[in-house]
Amino acid sequence: MGITSNSKRSTVYFDESLHSALRLKAAYTHRSVSDIVNEAVRLALAEDQEDLAVFQERANEPTLSYEQLLNDLKAHGKL
Repeated sequence: MGITSNSKRSTVYFDESLHSALRLKAAYTHRSVSDIVNEAVRLALAEDQEDLAVFQERANEPTLSYEQLLNDLKAHGKL
């Protein structure tokens, strides 16, 4: 993707080994570290959005307490 007019600069501190891995991956894939990090953040945020959608879909499902779960497992011979 590269730097665009709407890109914002930020300082991020990486563990030394992660930074080395990022730099190697960037060189190997002919991409910038920024491109790799942006893609990873984008994917993580998309996954969060999917998780939130699933939580919303399941919001009205009945809940089961831990005690109820254990009792159910015991009643069905699984404990």
